[in-house]
Amino acid sequence: MSQDMTPGDVVPTNTEAPPAKDNPTPIPGPDSAPEQEAEPEPALPPLTPQEFRIYNRLAEQMEYFMYTTLHTACTTNRRPAGMSLKQFIDEGLRLARYLEMHHSIEETHLYPLLGRKMPEFRATSAGAGAGGLGGGKKGGGGGGKKRRDSEECELLRQHRVIHEGMDETADYLRRCKERECELELGVLKAKMDSWGDVLLQHLDQEVRDLGAEKMRRHFTVQEMKAIPM
Repeated sequence: MSQDMTPGDVVPTNTEAPPAKDNPTPIPGPDSAPEQEAEPEPALPPLTPQEFRIYNRLAEQMEYFMYTTLHTACTTNRRPAGMSLKQFIDEGLRLARYLEMHHSIEETHLYPLLGRKMPEFRATSAGAGAGGLGGGKKGGGGGGKKRRDSEECELLRQHRVIHEGMDETADYLRRCKERECELELGVLKAKMDSWGDVLLQHLDQEVRDLGAEKMRRHFTVQEMKAIPM
C-alpha cells in the first residue's frame, strides 16, 4: 500500500474495456474434427436390360398387387378393410397412371434396343416405328388399326389392349370421383375383365422373354453393358 493512502481510501479501477483485438481464426485442436462438406452421391452406372428387369420387377409386382386389390374387391363385392370409397377410387386411378408411365418407358427406351436382336420386341415391319406408343403417328385411311396391329410385336399389342380397356376403366372411375355416377363394383369388374387377363399374361411373358438364359443367346456381356438404360 502506498504511504500516501489511508486504509479508507478506495483504489480507483479502470472500468474501460481494453481495445478489441481482431480475433484470428481458431486453429482446430487435435480433438476437434473439421467440418466436412457432404460429398455428392456417385453417379450410378447404366443398367443393362437384365439389371433393369431386376429393378423393374418391383414395378411389375406393384401393378399386379394394385390390380388384384381392385379386382378382388369387385369379385367379393367388398372394399378392402379400412379403405374408404375415395381411397378405393384413387387406387384405381393410380394404377392407370402407373401403367401408362411404365409402358411408355418400356416402349420408348427398352423395347427398341432389345428389338435389334430379339424379334419378341420388334415390329414385324418398319411401319410401326421404333418409338414409344405406336411411334406417335396414326395411320391414314381405313384399316389403319388392323395394319398397325399386324406390325406390332406381341408385347406391344398387349399394351394396346391393356390401355384401351384401362382408359375406359379410368374414365368410369373419374366420373365416379366427380359424383357424376355412383360406383358399382359389378360395373367396375366388367370393365376390368376386358383387359385384366391380358395384363397378367403380359407381366408373365416379359419375365420369360427377359430371363438371363434367353438374353445371353442374343447379347454378349459387353453388349449388355453398352446398352444405356
